[in-house]
Amino acid sequence: MDTAVVVVWLSMVFIVHVSGFTHNDVIGRNIHVQPNLGLKQRTAIQDVVTILSRSHADRNVYPSAGVLFVHVLEREHFKGEFPPYPKPGDSSNDPITFNTNLMGYPDRPGWLRYIQRTSHSDGVLYGSPTAEHVGKATIIEITAYNRRTFETARHNLVINIMSTEDYPLPYQAEFFIKNMNVEEMLASEVLGDFLGAVKNVWQPERLNAINITSALDRGGRVPLPINNLKEGVYVMVGADVQFSSCLREVENPHNQLRCSQEMEPVISCDKKFRAQFDIDWCKINLVDITKVVTIHSNRPDPGTGVLPDIGEYNPPSESLKSRDFFADFLITLAVPSAVAMVLFTILGYSMCCRREGVDKRNMQTPDIQLVHHSSIQKSTKELRSMSKNREISWPLSTLPVFSQSGEVVPPIHPDNYETTSMPLMQQCTALPTHSSLRPPPTGQAAYYHKRGL
Repeated sequence: MDTAVVVVWLSMVFIVHVSGFTHNDVIGRNIHVQPNLGLKQRTAIQDVVTILSRSHADRNVYPSAGVLFVHVLEREHFKGEFPPYPKPGDSSNDPITFNTNLMGYPDRPGWLRYIQRTSHSDGVLYGSPTAEHVGKATIIEITAYNRRTFETARHNLVINIMSTEDYPLPYQAEFFIKNMNVEEMLASEVLGDFLGAVKNVWQPERLNAINITSALDRGGRVPLPINNLKEGVYVMVGADVQFSSCLREVENPHNQLRCSQEMEPVISCDKKFRAQFDIDWCKINLVDITKVVTIHSNRPDPGTGVLPDIGEYNPPSESLKSRDFFADFLITLAVPSAVAMVLFTILGYSMCCRREGVDKRNMQTPDIQLVHHSSIQKSTKELRSMSKNREISWPLSTLPVFSQSGEVVPPIHPDNYETTSMPLMQQCTALPTHSSLRPPPTGQAAYYHKRGL
């Protein structure tokens, strides 16, 4: 009897799942149909129903356009999806990560973002849907990965965006909070405290959080892991009344000057935020949508993206004539090569065949000039040969002081004589007469005269 009852219960669970009933409806119907089952059987059946409903049921949410949407992916909700299935109350700390994407696409919609700091923290889907998505069901596939057992579980989140009458709110203010990360600001209690502080300062009848953006998405730097530094977060809120005098204090010239000097402006209502939120008042942005001029672009209509019909495609004929490239070859290579050969021939003839030669040069040079140059060459060779043999006595011209007679004169000390009035050459004792002077020998005679022959 008990086995038959269990089979009947399992059949009912399968039928209810196919028909699309929710988990709570299934449990309620089970309780009313068979109230006299034993406690052990009832617990086992409830566990089976819970696993089936969590694995396949879609969850529907109904956010409003222009209002911040936050959906938390709780790790505790997905722990029961991975075998061995834990019982309620069992504690496990397996690392779980999530992957989210639009059904049929590799990524999420442009307005929806996702963040999960570590594999041991919950994931968060957040964003601000726009009016163009109103009435369209957005199905987000959520895949959970157990990094210890490598098991996966998949859920679907159906986002039904609703329209609002006061969308968008006419007055919007964006605050930059320096001591918060985006996942900390998305917590309901923290966001509620911030909206309460803004409402206390602004005093609107209707106040909504429009969007939350991490400072890293605005070009901010990753903070150093010291002193509990935070990334910072931009929070945009909207209201239906004009900005309060406290919010407009940042626009006065004195505070603008302090902001330009990287100093904190003086804001009277900062003390209402300072206890929990460190706001950078220099980065506050006040937007009045009623005064914003909409600029319409004159871009052409993109059209349907379908090319116009140009008829049937006719490929080129296979019997094409081959093209002769010989003329192109001659123009490209042969002509420059011929010009280069002519220039090379002219240059070679000028350098090799038009040289005068040593004999022709000597024939055109006077004999006295040839003798003079030959004597210089011979003297140079003689000095080189003498420098190789250090035992030969030094010539008189290399001595410190010499005279025309060949007599060695000791050097004159500069302290004993006046060197400025002394002649460069010492005078000889007996100057030769004019009749005894002879012209110096030249040519070969000069060479033998120098050698003392």
